[in-house]
Amino acid sequence: MPHADSALVPDSITTKPEFWAHVYTQLDLLLDAKQRNWVPNLSNAASLIYNSLLAFHPHFGADTRAVNWCGFYLDAQLFPISGVEQRLLLGPFNGRPACQYINTTPGKARGVCADAFIQGRTVLVPDVEAYPGHIACDGDTKSEIVCPLIAQSRVLGVLDLDCLAEQGFDEDDKAGLEKIAQLLVNACDW
Repeated sequence: MPHADSALVPDSITTKPEFWAHVYTQLDLLLDAKQRNWVPNLSNAASLIYNSLLAFHPHFGADTRAVNWCGFYLDAQLFPISGVEQRLLLGPFNGRPACQYINTTPGKARGVCADAFIQGRTVLVPDVEAYPGHIACDGDTKSEIVCPLIAQSRVLGVLDLDCLAEQGFDEDDKAGLEKIAQLLVNACDW
């Protein structure tokens, strides 16, 4: 199977649970057990999720893009950087340019990614305008979902998806993305 074909979504897939099961299977096939570096694994994951969502129209409709940004922010403490306050650093992504880092210092942190990271739980935001402290990297974003990457009770970073439609993500997306996040955590050496 050529890697580019991984993002194709068969017409027979019409529900979000079917969609996320398909994406999970495709990602599992892309992840090479002998190659555990997080850079290529997260890069392929961001691309696969982004392009698969663009190809999946039954829920979102042909005129609405299901995603306008998909990527990762990673705990700066994973990298040999000294003197850096607590923050998430921009990792592999697809979409418009984004914030290079997000502060996670208690009392100073803001935004959906910081909240998901600090709380260690998925944050589903149906309307970003109503979310306190939302960081607008793309002013066209209307909804967002952020899923933490957790290994042995440590939050390593987050998987962040933005959508151009309000209420673009739901509990089916949350369940699918949490499984994908765990697959990625298990497939990488951190």
